[in-house]
Amino acid sequence: MKNNDWKERLNVVYSTNSNYNYEMEDDEEQTTLPSAQQHLRVQLDRKNRGGKIVTLVTGFVGTDNDLKKLGKLLKSKCGVGGSAKDGEIIVQGDFKLKILELLKKEGYTQTKPMG
Repeated sequence: MKNNDWKERLNVVYSTNSNYNYEMEDDEEQTTLPSAQQHLRVQLDRKNRGGKIVTLVTGFVGTDNDLKKLGKLLKSKCGVGGSAKDGEIIVQGDFKLKILELLKKEGYTQTKPMG
């Protein structure tokens, strides 16, 4: 008996071929680069934020969990809120120099200030 689980062919509407094998693409889990190989960019941003300044860290390559860990570390060391998603970390307020210093302490040697 062949595997005929409907969950595995959710995006396929219909096939008349009885021998058709539903192939699904497996999304590979992205591996996190070591901190010394990360090319992070730190900049201040105020676009679409009601005039408030945030410090934006972009260029992170890795898993969402590792991004969130780094975001949590930066937010707690600065004592402010923010978010970490879609490969970028947002820290509320102007903490560009402090974040650059913290990232270098954590081993992120390829970090560049932008703007």
